[in-house]
Amino acid sequence: NDPLANINRLASEAQDAFRQLCDYCVPFTEITELENSEEAQLFSRVLRLYIEKIRKNNWLDSSMLANHLLQYDPEQWLNSKDDKSLSLIGFYDPNPEVKAVLFKSHGYKAFESPEKLIAACDVIDIVTPTLFHYDMAMLALNAKKHVFIEKPIATSDNEAKTIVAVANKNGIIGMVGHVERFNPAFKAVSKSITEPKFIETHRLAEFNPRGTDVSVVLDLMIHDIDIILSVVKSPIKNIEASGVAVISETPDISNARIEFENGCVANLTASRISLKKMRKSRFFQKNAYISVDFLDKKVEVVKIKNAPKESNDFSLLLSNAEGKKKQIYFENPEIIERNAIQDELEHFAEAIKMKKNPNISLKDGAKALEVAHKIISCI
Repeated sequence: NDPLANINRLASEAQDAFRQLCDYCVPFTEITELENSEEAQLFSRVLRLYIEKIRKNNWLDSSMLANHLLQYDPEQWLNSKDDKSLSLIGFYDPNPEVKAVLFKSHGYKAFESPEKLIAACDVIDIVTPTLFHYDMAMLALNAKKHVFIEKPIATSDNEAKTIVAVANKNGIIGMVGHVERFNPAFKAVSKSITEPKFIETHRLAEFNPRGTDVSVVLDLMIHDIDIILSVVKSPIKNIEASGVAVISETPDISNARIEFENGCVANLTASRISLKKMRKSRFFQKNAYISVDFLDKKVEVVKIKNAPKESNDFSLLLSNAEGKKKQIYFENPEIIERNAIQDELEHFAEAIKMKKNPNISLKDGAKALEVAHKIISCI
């Protein structure tokens, strides 16, 4: 009778119902038509209550930190390095259960407050929900500590600009966790993406309440925004976008079109209520097509060159409208399997040691956030 009294049970039932919708392949465009039914109203109401309870109890804090520390063991990496100038000091989390689990499983020291943790460290890794990025970053920056901030850098452009300004003022090295830049598949072909003219990205995920404190643009699409900004060296000319909120209070599905002054066009699609997972980007440039599968860590590289005067039976040749012959050939770049989270933190540590800006600076993170907000404003 009281949804709040049995929130976990009801939320579980609601999520089961959601999975059944997926299993029966009910198109998400039809979900709005089901909202008049009693079952759909209960499902929607309970799931929103569940999300709100997660927010109020800081479960997002806990799940993100635990996932970050348990999937990637920083102490194990530090112990494996020849350079012993880095050591793990500890962590802060508001949930006592998470503190107990991480202490028991890894022996990590839990601090009583962010301030005490920051005071004990030289470098801070901020993996809180986005809503807390700015507050935690400012605590660290004002204490003149180097900061690594998970994406997106902050919730607003003004917050991001302040973070960049304070870091510059205090001589702090900062980096934003756009981890896809360190995806082995993208790293294998990034140098081959030189002057793309058309880019198409699809980032689809199944529903997870964890990311619904922000729009799908900030939750998922921002990964592809950062990738695109890293390969297109041109100012943005125009942005168009559309989106719809299906389950959350913010858009769960979005499509954006970014036009650059150099003529490049990028078409981005992101969804967090998909029936399947997909993280693919396709880059089209003169005489080349490059496809990157960020999920399965695979690439396709197809290139075109003028046909040789003499060819063999195995040559793949095409003729254009002018009668000029082109030869199509394939490249298979080596993909070195790596832990992207470990690689990005190693890169950050090296940047601090060498006193240079990392590949994904705070300014880069602020620019990606600015573009994301322009997309959101179009919806």
